[in-house]
Amino acid sequence: MRELIQEAMVYAKELGVDYADIRFKNISTEQITAENGQVSNLSTTRSQGAGIRVYVNGAMGFAASSDMDKLKVTVKLAYDTALASAILLRNKVVLSPKEAITDDYCTPISIVPSDVPLDKKINLLLFCNEAMGKVEGISNCTAYMDFRKEEVVFADTDDSYIYQEFYQSGGGIEALAKDQRRSYGNLLRAGYEAVLDLKLPERAEKIAKEAVALSKAEDCPAGEFDLILMPTQLQLQIHESVGHPTELDRVLGSEAAFAGASFVSADDLDGSLKYGSEHVSIVADAVDMYEESGLGAFGYDDEGVPAQNITLIDKGVFKNFQSSRDNAPVVSQKSHGMGISDGWSNLPIVRMTNINLEPGTYDFDKMLSEIGYGFLLEENKSWSIDDKRINFQFACEIAREIKDGKLTGKIYKNPIYTGKTTEFWGSCDAVCNKNFRQMIGVPNCGKGQPMQMMRCAHASQPARFRKVRMIANG
Repeated sequence: MRELIQEAMVYAKELGVDYADIRFKNISTEQITAENGQVSNLSTTRSQGAGIRVYVNGAMGFAASSDMDKLKVTVKLAYDTALASAILLRNKVVLSPKEAITDDYCTPISIVPSDVPLDKKINLLLFCNEAMGKVEGISNCTAYMDFRKEEVVFADTDDSYIYQEFYQSGGGIEALAKDQRRSYGNLLRAGYEAVLDLKLPERAEKIAKEAVALSKAEDCPAGEFDLILMPTQLQLQIHESVGHPTELDRVLGSEAAFAGASFVSADDLDGSLKYGSEHVSIVADAVDMYEESGLGAFGYDDEGVPAQNITLIDKGVFKNFQSSRDNAPVVSQKSHGMGISDGWSNLPIVRMTNINLEPGTYDFDKMLSEIGYGFLLEENKSWSIDDKRINFQFACEIAREIKDGKLTGKIYKNPIYTGKTTEFWGSCDAVCNKNFRQMIGVPNCGKGQPMQMMRCAHASQPARFRKVRMIANG
């Protein structure tokens, strides 16, 4: 394999390219779902091939193939595409500089998922089904596991050669009672130990009972309230109102016709944009500084740029974009190592890594004690945000009542809160310390044309937001 890949890069040099790179990916997945006591899905997939980029006179050509014996043909196709593109080229592409690297990287794991017998995985899921199904009032129950392994090779005409091996493991449970859902689960860069750590069998009955309780609960009241968002909801708030707006390709307009634009502009690098309060510091952490096994962790991106920990927002002030090699020079910067593709047949584009809310100083009980009346919200149910990522609306699975600084035990269904991005983050007046930190995996972030579904993650702690507008369901 290595010889074939390096020969392809030698051939690109012989053609006279300015630069070329190749990313080989071998991706295998396993998904298991049990629903109402029956295995409803048992599937494995494998996808293998190579994508090649060629740059000639400031124009880029791309071609991909699943036939590794035809890499030189693929190089030539990418080269011819670049030549054709150069005819109508308006602006030459300038790539951010990087070093030539030879290295290996592998996700640290304890238990290889494929080593665990299939019947053991299925029996765990069926046990969860049985535990949830025994709760009176449950109309549907589901349990699932999801595994993914990626072998990735990157090489280029600068003589880089990088081999990486990634694992993704996790699962979850979901219980429905009438029109109310309670769910629990996670996906991490880890082995089968991630499934065991979730303790799904121990959680199943509680999740089902909460679904039934929600089906009998009142709708959450409307008005302005103080809120505590738990990491299971904060992850999506971070994703949609910070992660996407700070992607540089979106800011520069490349996603405007499909996934939308951003209210952030290139001029905001001057430090003038107040994104949130002094309690809000958010980073893009591909190196996994806290060793949290986020899905956005890697050694190198798909352009051969080392993983980095970049501050996006520092104490409420916008500081940096997420960028890749082809757009970072537009704002006079080097790539932040976020050029990633979801497979071998697609180009790398700017993608989120682990976009994390940094820990604060608050203990959870102290945060709670300073609320006269409000709600604690968990797990996202639905969301909506405009194409510039300003106005948003999020619905959660459950709201827990807070009164006189304590959780009363009363729950409400259909909590919906709304706001404007910078005003909302500006209302944050407390973030819990790292003892309450949780990493949540996002396996289905869609972006690009053609659509690419990428994996990223978000770590956060419970955070408090003052006077947030809640609206009535329906």
